[in-house]
Amino acid sequence: MPRKPNTHGGGAQTNRNGLHFEQTTALNDALINAGYSVVNYCVYQGSHQIGMSVPQKRIYSMFLNPRGIYYEKYNSKEWRPDEAFINFDNNKAYIIEKKFQNCAGSVDEKLPGCHFKKLEYQKLFKPLDFDVEFIYIFNDWFLDKRYFDTLEYIKNMGCHYFYNEIPLDFLGL
Repeated sequence: MPRKPNTHGGGAQTNRNGLHFEQTTALNDALINAGYSVVNYCVYQGSHQIGMSVPQKRIYSMFLNPRGIYYEKYNSKEWRPDEAFINFDNNKAYIIEKKFQNCAGSVDEKLPGCHFKKLEYQKLFKPLDFDVEFIYIFNDWFLDKRYFDTLEYIKNMGCHYFYNEIPLDFLGL
């Protein structure tokens, strides 16, 4: 019997099904739509560089490594955020993880790890005198009441979550 395609996200189909959600919540698109310009990962308001928008490994190659921060000195693993905004005006790094679901799955068990990841990123940014905010961007699946305890825990751990969009005002913009 042939297998039915996974149209719910998660598991082996995360890239295929989560890609649209990730693209529709793209930080660079939100910045450009709000009137900022993004050139080579640098974010400008007019001619003033206000920060950097760095996804995945670029957080290291474009921001941390050039400033002498190499993950091996601080973390046992190289963490790769979906996206990150590094705000030079308020010295905060906003780590953004996107979670898309349409059915129960392993993402449920990953959500409480936000505090651990925030602590790992704080180790990297502390020598640069940057604070870290950890943010989830969820799709509407996570509005379900079964996530109440998990969402409350995320807040209690000093992490944040939003639905379907990246709130630029939260990023200090």
